[in-house]
Amino acid sequence: MNGNRSAELLPIPVLYEDNHLLVVVKPPGIPSQEDESGDPDMLTLLKNDLKRRYNKPGNVFLGLVHRLDRPVGGVMLFAKTSKAASRLSEAVRSRSIGKTYAAVVNGQPAKPSGHLKHYLLKDSRTNTVRSFSNQVPASKEALLDYDTIATTGSRSLVAIRLHTGRSHQIRVQMAAIGCPLEGDLKYGKATSKGTYSEIALWSTSIVTTHPITKETLTFRSVPPHVSPWNTWTQSQLELAADRMLL
Repeated sequence: MNGNRSAELLPIPVLYEDNHLLVVVKPPGIPSQEDESGDPDMLTLLKNDLKRRYNKPGNVFLGLVHRLDRPVGGVMLFAKTSKAASRLSEAVRSRSIGKTYAAVVNGQPAKPSGHLKHYLLKDSRTNTVRSFSNQVPASKEALLDYDTIATTGSRSLVAIRLHTGRSHQIRVQMAAIGCPLEGDLKYGKATSKGTYSEIALWSTSIVTTHPITKETLTFRSVPPHVSPWNTWTQSQLELAADRMLL
C-alpha cells in the first residue's frame, strides 16, 4: 500500500480493546487485508491507527483472526499479541467462536427456519464457490442455521448462525435454497436487483473466550438503518442481531 493510501485512515468504530484484543465494526467495501486492488484494508488501517494512538515507532503487531468479504460489514476481531493470535486461531479451527449474521435475501425461504448442510468447492482461479448436496472430491462441509425475521414484498430479513467458516459460505448456501443475498451479483445474478452497492450481509455478533483471562465475551453490532436494511424497523433489525445469539 502506498503512503497516500495508508494515510486514508477511516473512522472505524471500536467496540472493545484491551492489551490482547481489538474488536471493531468493519465498514462495507474495505478488504479485510491487503489484496491486489491496493485499496486501503482493515489490517493496515488499524495498524496505522494503533501506531498513531500509542505513538509507537516502527511496526506494530496485529493478527487477523478471521475475514469478512469486502462487501460485508459488521463485527470483526483482531489479536494485538502473538499469544492471543495463536489461541484465537485455534478457537476458530475448533469452531468454538460463535458468529452470527443478519442478511437481506431475495425471496422467502421455503421453511421459515432451518439447518443447511452443503459441500462447497472453491475455484481459486475465478474466486467462486459451488455448492453440492453430497460430498465431492476436495469439497468442504458447510453448516449454518437460519431464521426468517420478517418478509416484506420480495425480500426477507434473515438471522444466521455459522457453524463452519467457509469462503462465501452464507452467500452460496442461501443462493442454493433459492434466496440469494440482496446485491450479490456473483451468486444471485438472475434475481438480485443489484441496487445495493454492498452485499446485504452484516456480521452481527462474535462470542468468544478471552484468550488470556478466559472470560466469555460477546460483541454485537446491528445493521445500519440504510437501504436495504431500512425496509424493516429498528426493532426488527435488533431482533435479527439477537435471534441467533447463544
